[in-house]
Amino acid sequence: MEEKTIDHSSVIMRHMVSPQDANIAGITHGGVVMKHIDDAAGVVAIKHTGCNVVTASIDRLDFLHPVFIGNLLTVKACINMVGKTSMEIGVRVEAEDIITQKIRHTASAYLTFVALDENNRPAPVPPIKIVTEEEKRRNREALDRRRVRLAEKSKENACRKNGDNCSDRKR
Repeated sequence: MEEKTIDHSSVIMRHMVSPQDANIAGITHGGVVMKHIDDAAGVVAIKHTGCNVVTASIDRLDFLHPVFIGNLLTVKACINMVGKTSMEIGVRVEAEDIITQKIRHTASAYLTFVALDENNRPAPVPPIKIVTEEEKRRNREALDRRRVRLAEKSKENACRKNGDNCSDRKR
């Protein structure tokens, strides 16, 4: 399987925020922003793998600033790390007031996608070719996040195996 550069699958998607995207105060619904995040990350994952993919998880998502009706929403996504059948996609969301041209970072998220074969079973993911220092940093940080996710999942599985309800415990 041939390795691919991060630039190969990176995307920038834009969306003009309309009234149907927003609440009564004119602020975009968080779910609308989340959908654009998932869409952009999915495009990156499909471009990288060349096959169907599914969202396995989304890490913490904080809304830093509101997005208003009439703003231009820009969603930038790129692959940070690949495993055997999964990959982490990093997404940055910006909102631009197109009159003032002021741009604000409104959200960031990390999503894990799994590649699927023709039987909807996990499929191998091509390796990434890391070129720049920024890509190396993002890959290192993604590997750290993966270790944390796997440790949390291991704890959850142990609780389930023991028939314990771990939801009331501190993690």
